Amino acid sequence: MRHILLFAFIFQILPSLAEIQAGNPLTAAADQRIAPVLDKVVAWRRDIHEHPELSNREFRTSALVAEHLQSLGLEVTTGVAHTGVVGILRGQADQPVVALRADMDALPVSEQVDLPFASRAMGLYQGKEVGVMHACGHDNHVAILMGAAEVLAGMREQIPGTIKFIFQPAEEGPPEGEEGGASMMIEQGVLEDVDAIFGLHVGPLPLGMITYRPGQFMASADRFHIVVNGSQTHGAMPWAGIDPVVVGSQIVLGLQTIASRQVDVTLTPSIVTVGRFSAGVRNNIIPDSAELEGTIRTFDEGVRQQIHDRIRRTAASIAESAGATATVTIDRGPPVTANNEALTARMAPTLKRVAMDNMAVESDRITTAEDFGDYQQVIPGLFFFLGVADPDQKAPAPNHSPYFYADERALPVGVRAMTHLALDYLAGP
Repeated sequence: MRHILLFAFIFQILPSLAEIQAGNPLTAAADQRIAPVLDKVVAWRRDIHEHPELSNREFRTSALVAEHLQSLGLEVTTGVAHTGVVGILRGQADQPVVALRADMDALPVSEQVDLPFASRAMGLYQGKEVGVMHACGHDNHVAILMGAAEVLAGMREQIPGTIKFIFQPAEEGPPEGEEGGASMMIEQGVLEDVDAIFGLHVGPLPLGMITYRPGQFMASADRFHIVVNGSQTHGAMPWAGIDPVVVGSQIVLGLQTIASRQVDVTLTPSIVTVGRFSAGVRNNIIPDSAELEGTIRTFDEGVRQQIHDRIRRTAASIAESAGATATVTIDRGPPVTANNEALTARMAPTLKRVAMDNMAVESDRITTAEDFGDYQQVIPGLFFFLGVADPDQKAPAPNHSPYFYADERALPVGVRAMTHLALDYLAGP
């Protein structure tokens, strides 16, 4: 029944004869190739969903991708940035070169969705065995790009340029002590000779909708770690020591004044969130130390540095006032995901054409982050969101939730979006 609905959905998104005659003939030819590969796209998505892998550990997924790209006759490189895979499809000419990117890693989340292909996988995360799930939807990204590769490989004699397919590990961040993700892919040369790059992300938007934004789209994301050192004592005699739990609590509150009182809120949004507070082993012992971890989200490099400085000052000053000390470590993460404005304006008609019912709209800024921004710091790039919410689900779960669910009827829209973007770009303005 699901496949019947899926194919019915295809007929809703495929172009009319008038649209075919008015548009790029290559995209019209690509549309005719989508339906025959859709069963494979669905099967790949379900297989990857059932067998998720954590960052820098995408061994099974990368092997599946590499085997498929090799079967299409692409030039394939494996082991890029640990487990990344790059496939090159050469058309009628070496230039221009466009890149399409999909991320492959899953999250340390135990799936709660009732699916026949639900994940039961376990993995090691920060020394602990955890459930693993594609709670961010990267399984859809991989399957969509594998499908786009097959569609485009069947048209290689017609393609006026070169297409590079980038399957990236560790978008969610490499394990502690390791390198990985987009920055490492770039260091190892994946953007060599590439003129522009496109990427997508699924999310709980209306089914088939596409959202995008010229300029700043998604926030930068930095991680901070604060260790408060006090002096251990009996819980009944707090005056005999220095309580790092109370000091840490004051730091949590103090950090909230940075975004609300110390940064110009009219300039750009910013967020400082404490996500972990850990201290002590027993109810009646005041411990030696407490640990805080959190995230910083900004859209401006100057504000980003201001917040880093103010976190250090706030933590140190509050700790000093109580006779404690605070050590602050800040790890810079992905930069702002900023869509090239000229490229976005050029490709917006493509997005409107492929979205269901022409539902391609400009978005507000989003405070989640994506290391796709690393690519955009080197070459022009366009990143967009694809709606995968089940219309019958009243309150779709967000990404990173154990209840996150992606409606497979969005898969053909994704395949169509990636193929059309590549072909329209290569065809020229």
